[in-house]
Amino acid sequence: MKFSRLALFLLLLCAASYAQEKVKVIINVHTSNVEDTSQVFIAGNQIEFGAWQPGDVALEKAKDSLWTSEFTFEKGTMLQFKFTQGSWANEALNSEGHVPPNHSFIVNNDTTADYRIINWRDESAGQVTYDGQITGEVRYHESMSYPGILDRDVILWLPPGYNESPGKRYQVLYMNDGQSIIDPATSGVTHVDWQVDEALDSLIRKGEVEPTIVVGIYNTPHRTPEYSPTDTGYTYMKFVVEELKPFIDKTYRTKPGREHTAVAGSSMGGIISFMFLWHYNDVFSKAVCMSPAFKVVLPARSINVDYVDDVLEYTGERKDIKVYIDNGGQGIEQIIQPGVDDMLAALKKQGYREGIDYIFVLDEKAEHTESAWAQRLPNALKFIFERN
Repeated sequence: MKFSRLALFLLLLCAASYAQEKVKVIINVHTSNVEDTSQVFIAGNQIEFGAWQPGDVALEKAKDSLWTSEFTFEKGTMLQFKFTQGSWANEALNSEGHVPPNHSFIVNNDTTADYRIINWRDESAGQVTYDGQITGEVRYHESMSYPGILDRDVILWLPPGYNESPGKRYQVLYMNDGQSIIDPATSGVTHVDWQVDEALDSLIRKGEVEPTIVVGIYNTPHRTPEYSPTDTGYTYMKFVVEELKPFIDKTYRTKPGREHTAVAGSSMGGIISFMFLWHYNDVFSKAVCMSPAFKVVLPARSINVDYVDDVLEYTGERKDIKVYIDNGGQGIEQIIQPGVDDMLAALKKQGYREGIDYIFVLDEKAEHTESAWAQRLPNALKFIFERN
């Protein structure tokens, strides 16, 4: 293949520009509270950080109290990470002895970041506390069962004023991945939750949304099939509609009608949330679908889903829906985006109006994390629960 001088110049210019987009990050950890035989590891959201595996990427011991390593990333990469001694049972704590949120920053230049650790978690020493907390009152319903799927726990959040207003009824938001939405202690290895309790507490007190009950449905080891358009996924939806919702409506002071009932989730929880809205539109009128896997193939995660065709092929009566859809622009979000684009096109083809029936928000700097979803959640709630 022959190149003109201009084409060759442009190719070399692009290559040089690409090379300039690489930046170096030096991570220094200062700590004296480790045994001589111990190592210090970094675990984070990038492959270079071990993709959150707590014992894969060891820092190099430079001297008695300093561990360090140098990494290279694309300029503009969002970094999120923690430090461990090889497992999450021995992760670094903050100065108060709490499990902290992720260290996080966007790297735009060559950077040296220094961290000082004086406390390490010792799982054998008992319970630790986490930065962040549960805001408001929660109730737990354990080991709820339904034929064909695994048992699961449910956490329920009550809005401010619930106990003081015995004659009042409330709209309800059902949320998938319930262990990750309210309590940082149960929210995965990073212990960062969606903060739906803080978000709703603030929005309710400001009068921006009506007081809302939140029902968080824990996932199980069968999360992928349960959150997919599979027989197991449809059984999971039947559990929520036929078992869980009647129980919630009987036990708590809800407004049971569809116009007062919404559902939310992210990733696989995003596609199942849309499926609830689409398949049970007589039960749910609103949905929040964050970073939704509407149409994506990820063999490494045994994910092969497509719900776009179900929308395109639908020929029945027009559904009454209000749906918030968003996505980030980093990492796995880029893999998800084509399916999101296809779903947005399908909704438009079916006559749904952007800005009225649905909206789409793109956060180009965001990754596929609870902290990113937490940041976008308040606006999502304001859209689906918009006050008239």
